[in-house]
Amino acid sequence: MTSALILAHRRDAMLFREPFRISGYLFESMPAVIATVSDGTFTGRGEAAGVYYLGDDPDHIERELERCRSAVETGIDRQALRTLLPPGGARNALDCALWELESLRAGTPVWRLAGISAPLPRVTTFTLPAEDPAEILRRLAGFPMVAALKLKLDGDLVADAERVRAVRAARPDVWLGVDANQGYGATDLDALAAMLVDHDVSLLEQPVPRGAEALLDGWRSPVPVAADESILDLAELEARHHLFQVLNIKLDKCGGLTEALMMVERARHLGLKVMVGNMAGATLSAAPAFVLAQLCDIVDLDGPWFVADDPLAEGLYEDGKIMVPERLWGAG
Repeated sequence: MTSALILAHRRDAMLFREPFRISGYLFESMPAVIATVSDGTFTGRGEAAGVYYLGDDPDHIERELERCRSAVETGIDRQALRTLLPPGGARNALDCALWELESLRAGTPVWRLAGISAPLPRVTTFTLPAEDPAEILRRLAGFPMVAALKLKLDGDLVADAERVRAVRAARPDVWLGVDANQGYGATDLDALAAMLVDHDVSLLEQPVPRGAEALLDGWRSPVPVAADESILDLAELEARHHLFQVLNIKLDKCGGLTEALMMVERARHLGLKVMVGNMAGATLSAAPAFVLAQLCDIVDLDGPWFVADDPLAEGLYEDGKIMVPERLWGAG
């Protein structure tokens, strides 16, 4: 039987070092909610920014947390939480808080509770905005050492080709992926893929809008195509996996580490490669995603580096890799 708990939550502005442009959006911050769940002795924490393109913002997250306060404080476990809340930011914040609480109570690291090997540093992408080439190169010069880059596109094929060309010329040595953030339609897909092949791009993430996945049905891309906005959770993985070669799992989308681990297992069974990303976020949101990263082919956990006031962020990155120490989340 699960003992009674105390739920609390607060907001964090999560201001960015610099404004960040993607297809259709310019972000100066990614506000988040930090939820805590305490048993009076130990306190678990979870951070969530929600899913901005679905209206899952801090207001919505906090309403959802309050809606389920009674059920949580009566005592709840992670599996029961999956039936209490839908996928999204509120469930992610609570799920991660319950993972840390369980870890602290047991004196056992989260990775061991999850049944995976002790975490090792992982190469992570660092993300470049959909700006003009000169601005992109300025941002690139300000990064720490990188071994992998992800470049945002905006759906303008000519401008995107200039962006890709500039980044590849500046860094011919790195793994390079692009993220279209739903910016393309069917007419430019072949030309986009050919351009990416010409510049040795290894991944095309979310080329078409969510809801328009049928545009990919029958299209054979020479560059692996990853689902981000198109596949949020296990149910959507079942429905749309055949249209993609890579699955980008984000805890804010699927509702926490519990479902994310299930998605990795199912994606492998379906023959997909797996990527882990985040909706920006500070070290607290990167920590559970880093546990998941141990099971993934591609890691995109640069979020903390972009947050203006995360004092722990710079210590996470070295030699193009991310390493989140156990002591920062759960039992170390």
